[in-house]
Amino acid sequence: MNIFRDINEIKFDKNTVLTLGTFDGIHLGHQEIIKRVIETSETENLRNLVITFHPHPRKVINPEMNLKLLTTSVEQIKIFEQLGVKNLFIINFTKEFSQLTPNEFIKNFLVEKIGLRKIVIGYDHHFGKGRGGDVEFLNSCADKYGFEVSQIQQFLVDNEPVSSTKIRAAIESGDIQRANKMLGRTYSFSGVVIEGDKRGRELGYPTANIKLNDKDKLLPQIGIYAVMVELNGITYKALLSIGKRPTFYNDGEVIPEVYIYDFNSDIYGQEIKVNVIQKLRGEEKFNSAEELIRQMNIDRENGLKVLNQIKELTN
Repeated sequence: MNIFRDINEIKFDKNTVLTLGTFDGIHLGHQEIIKRVIETSETENLRNLVITFHPHPRKVINPEMNLKLLTTSVEQIKIFEQLGVKNLFIINFTKEFSQLTPNEFIKNFLVEKIGLRKIVIGYDHHFGKGRGGDVEFLNSCADKYGFEVSQIQQFLVDNEPVSSTKIRAAIESGDIQRANKMLGRTYSFSGVVIEGDKRGRELGYPTANIKLNDKDKLLPQIGIYAVMVELNGITYKALLSIGKRPTFYNDGEVIPEVYIYDFNSDIYGQEIKVNVIQKLRGEEKFNSAEELIRQMNIDRENGLKVLNQIKELTN
């Protein structure tokens, strides 16, 4: 896959089918759009191109929101490539860029610089200053600039339209199974294993503390989860704890840490990927270490029950 970060790197080619959007999560609805782009490029012998933005536009326009991401830029690149995208243009989204009118963007970027035969968009897509660009606007430009517009309808899961906002809300509430259904894959995050206070080892449950690769990545709601972790090309069953460890600390930092079943190797400094399967319970404060250990034993069994039902992990 060719990755462009400067429009001047892209060779003009009128025979191009493209789509554009933030694509946070690259959920099933997004995947339908990408699928249409790729199918069109193959059947009509057109160059396929996906245009996205970094950082996320909402983080630039409304920085006070402290928006957390479903997919980091690194994760997006990997998923786009897996889906068959041949050309990816990542636009550096700035306040200045946000002031471009829809017509300026279509004319100056797509028509005159990149080249455009067909554009594919989602059912509720908007772009440009004031979100003034939509399917009606694109249709009004189609004859003027000589391209075609294809709109993908809502993608439903359990009779509900899929959206990044709904997936984010599901993850923040701990409803991982709902989020995974809308994503079409297991929600995951990656990071580097760092040293902790070794409290888990003292309790008989050695854990690996994780420093996220991207601080803007969305973590699930505080609690205990059944997960699968990927380490050095091998997948392991594990438990994930996200929380402040209130049994030992009054005001701790929120830390993700994993206990890997039947594993006892030094993995400090190594990259680890956590695939979140199901929430088991919320975080609790126990009266003693012994009480916590009893609950951890229960978590271990409950986690195995969930993970043993998994026949295949979708990455």
